[in-house]
Amino acid sequence: MPDNYLPEVRNQYEALPYPPCNPQDEHKRLVLTWLEDLPMINHYCFAGKQSFQKGFRALVAGGGTGDATIFLAEQLRHTDAHIVHLDMSQASIALARERAQIRGLGNISWVHDSLLNLPALAAQLGTFDYINCSGVLHHLADPDLGFKALLSVLKPDGAIGLMLYATTGRIGVYQMQALMRMVNGGETDAQRKIANTRDILASLPPGNWFKRSEDLHHDHKAGDAGIYDLLLHSQDRSYSVGELFDWLGEGAADGKQGHGMHLAFSDVQRGRSPYLPHMVLGSKPPAMAAALRKLPLRQQYEMAELMGGSIITHSLYLTRNAACSAPYGDTDYVPFFYHEPLTGEIASQVFGNSRGQPFMLRHQHSGVSVMVNPGKYGAKILALIDGRRSFGEIFEQFRAAWQGKAEAPDNAVLFADFAESYETLNALERLLLRHVSVGAAAK
Repeated sequence: MPDNYLPEVRNQYEALPYPPCNPQDEHKRLVLTWLEDLPMINHYCFAGKQSFQKGFRALVAGGGTGDATIFLAEQLRHTDAHIVHLDMSQASIALARERAQIRGLGNISWVHDSLLNLPALAAQLGTFDYINCSGVLHHLADPDLGFKALLSVLKPDGAIGLMLYATTGRIGVYQMQALMRMVNGGETDAQRKIANTRDILASLPPGNWFKRSEDLHHDHKAGDAGIYDLLLHSQDRSYSVGELFDWLGEGAADGKQGHGMHLAFSDVQRGRSPYLPHMVLGSKPPAMAAALRKLPLRQQYEMAELMGGSIITHSLYLTRNAACSAPYGDTDYVPFFYHEPLTGEIASQVFGNSRGQPFMLRHQHSGVSVMVNPGKYGAKILALIDGRRSFGEIFEQFRAAWQGKAEAPDNAVLFADFAESYETLNALERLLLRHVSVGAAAK
């Protein structure tokens, strides 16, 4: 193994496979992972043109007990795609394999190794269209070495789905980690460390920072493996949005080179701060929301992280080309609703109630409040979105029903009018795009 390899980390996951799971639960439900939704991958990584056929290959690097692997494999069950699950913990792989067997999934290969060895494994494993690496790099002594290992097996037009710890929302976690290092002293027995941690957790005063932010963190409620991973881990670091741009993107202002990747953050979930400062979890967006929306996207992300304060992990897609996100403004793209039971009729009613005036959209699922201008035609366009019609077809149908005195608006006018409605729903991950060439299979 490379010098970067940490035996303590491997030993932890052999003794306490993570995330904790009961394979028999596969009989009852499928665990969904945020980054591995195929429509999301298609929209943000392949310009909406990925069919997930023709030998699509995915690597789950540091796959643990298999959440991302099983979700990907289940979605790709009826394709010729293949997934490689790589992990350094044999105990974790055993649980993941049992889950796959229960589901009858035969599209997975299992590799017991460290992701740091990927360059040496390239001849055996080949290269990949998509790589998932969730919750792994921040546990390496040298995360950059790990990222370079991922790049070594990524196809030129491939994409990486990455999850890393976020500093701002984990302040209480790091205070507790420091406390437990002091409490446990030279203790080496994992079970005694866990018992001590449970004892301290039960004794925390209301003003303790971890106690005050406990609703953001759930691992310590998921048994011994969760407690150890969250509060007793031997190797744990976190990042701000700016640090991720510096490291993975264009590089730092001090001249230190990054990897030149395009970053697409994607993590608006229940009770989690959004990555845009005009979309807040408070009672209303700031009065200066319009000015904030004009700032460079990186700056908006950095401000939103500090403004919300509750982002505990960063979920993002990485591509070598910024054009990999599905483009808005092309009539050959099909808009479709995603992530909740939302229909064009419901969306049209919500946006139409404003009668074309800016209104406060309060998104019940995530808790986000955002001021949105639906435009003159936004509600009617939303009503025509059914997940099958392209923008070109939607606009033609809109014009067919046109009853205005003036000439019906052309595509450019309709795209401009609908832009803010689309951007708002897309930022909430509720409206995505796919190209007409791939059909509904990628939805």
